[in-house]
Amino acid sequence: MKRSTIDASQMELTEKVVTIKRVTKVVKGGRNMRFTALVVVGDSNGHVGAGLGKATEIPEAIRKGKEDAAKNLVSVALDENASISHDFIGKYGSAQVLLKKSPEGTGIIAGGPARTVCELAGIKNIRTKSLGSNNKQNVVLATLNGLAALKVPEEVAAMRGKQVEDLRK
Repeated sequence: MKRSTIDASQMELTEKVVTIKRVTKVVKGGRNMRFTALVVVGDSNGHVGAGLGKATEIPEAIRKGKEDAAKNLVSVALDENASISHDFIGKYGSAQVLLKKSPEGTGIIAGGPARTVCELAGIKNIRTKSLGSNNKQNVVLATLNGLAALKVPEEVAAMRGKQVEDLRK
């Protein structure tokens, strides 16, 4: 996942906790309980990020996850329908998420972790399908990788040295 230079301090970020896991470490004196929180943050305007926080208390893990997510924001290329500009498969580990462009009125058709990422990115119309692993952390990261890799038609036209109209033929 590419790191972004987006300044999170100037944005109004919303957070959603995707999952909280209790992790136990067995030591000589008994068991140590810790918590990991997977948090997704976004401004509902094309910027979204995910982070993992680990601590002995749940609120502290969520706070750390939010801070980590704000550091890892990515920009999402949205079109005029508040959808993505083209179909794409995001990959992370063995998790794959198929992201499909949708017309106005479709809504967000997505499973839990991918839905959270799409909602906080500001996407209103999209269809997704989780392929491969259903590990929540990997699905979130695969969705983020897919959204970060999207290109707008103007960007593709500039790379190829063509006009946008030439690409639509």
